[in-house]
Amino acid sequence: MSTPNFLSDFRSMSAIGATAGGGVDRQAGTIADGQTRHWFRGLVEGHGFEVHYDDVGNQFALLETVPGAPYIAVGSHLDSQPLGGRFDGAYGVLAGAHAALRLRDLLNSGGAEPAFNIVVINWFNEEGCRFKPSMMGSSVFTGKIPAQQALETTDPNGVTVETALNALGTRGDYRLDVAAYLEIHIEQGRSLEDNGLSIGLVESTWGANKYEFIVHGEQAHTGATVIADRHDALLGAAELVVAARDIAHQFSTEEHMVITSCGEFTVFPNSPVVVASRVNLLVDLRSTDPEVLAAADAELHRRVAAIEASANVRIERGAEHIWAAKAYDEAGMTLAAASADALGLSHGVVRTLAGHDSTNMKDMVPTIMLFVPSVDGISHNERELTSDEDMLAGVDLLTELLGRVVQGEFVAP
Repeated sequence: MSTPNFLSDFRSMSAIGATAGGGVDRQAGTIADGQTRHWFRGLVEGHGFEVHYDDVGNQFALLETVPGAPYIAVGSHLDSQPLGGRFDGAYGVLAGAHAALRLRDLLNSGGAEPAFNIVVINWFNEEGCRFKPSMMGSSVFTGKIPAQQALETTDPNGVTVETALNALGTRGDYRLDVAAYLEIHIEQGRSLEDNGLSIGLVESTWGANKYEFIVHGEQAHTGATVIADRHDALLGAAELVVAARDIAHQFSTEEHMVITSCGEFTVFPNSPVVVASRVNLLVDLRSTDPEVLAAADAELHRRVAAIEASANVRIERGAEHIWAAKAYDEAGMTLAAASADALGLSHGVVRTLAGHDSTNMKDMVPTIMLFVPSVDGISHNERELTSDEDMLAGVDLLTELLGRVVQGEFVAP
């Protein structure tokens, strides 16, 4: 069972926004993101899909085989991190389209009758790098963020989501209810590769607490201002970054790991001879266990107060983005395992450290999340890589699984 055109389509898609290091830069709402969206639309419309957009730019490619029946959704995202990999998100969208097309061909050749239609979804702004928070499109779709709030969100240059989407021509007023959701994604970790497995069956998400902090100091001359008189925002921010790493070590155990990061750091006025007056940064805490995450979170905020005193600064907490550790549907995992067994694909149970659009969708409808291996676990990096063999195996599995789901083996018609 192979997909003759998948790899050529993947190469074509990967040329959009391509970077010198072999990755892509297709941040949400940019010209490159728009080009990818239009490319995908042309691809699927050429195969008989009908494409629509909702108010926040989520892209829906509908394949109707049972007029009037509900839809099973399969999808991921086409936007990327700056200097990101070409597999993250985009693989899952294209895999969904190819699985849907292959399934249609099987049904047309006399296969079992489906009970559902199929919609492939490209979610807007999963990455959250240009516009925060991440998973924006699926958050609006699931009612976690109001659409107007998302549309009014600005990038660092003051451009709103609404303005960016209007410029690309990828907004609409489409509405669609779905009965279930499937997503396949690269693992962005090493466990599948380390264990020699082709497929990961995702059993749960990690909990994650993301905070924007603003460290307020006072601008001063780096040469003329003595240490005792300084209110150095950069010092306070640096202490916060170190505190977050200390907390990861302090609260991690053999049973439950804690991961902390600072992925964004902006210094003002960022001059070599000026003590920083302000630093904006984002601190991210994640864990598999809600009690461990809560304890680590409490320690982070205790450290914030201590840093304010030690660095002689004021630390303001801004926006936050939080999701709890939560299990995926057990029946879906069982069905995915049976589908992998039917194809002779080795598989194992994994958890997802990263957030995905399925993180939101599983709170709304029965959801199945699948992984394919990432070479050396590298992701959000131009060197991100998943082998052709593993990508094709994932499409095979998604086709098999989607076929079972549209025939009513996961949710009732």
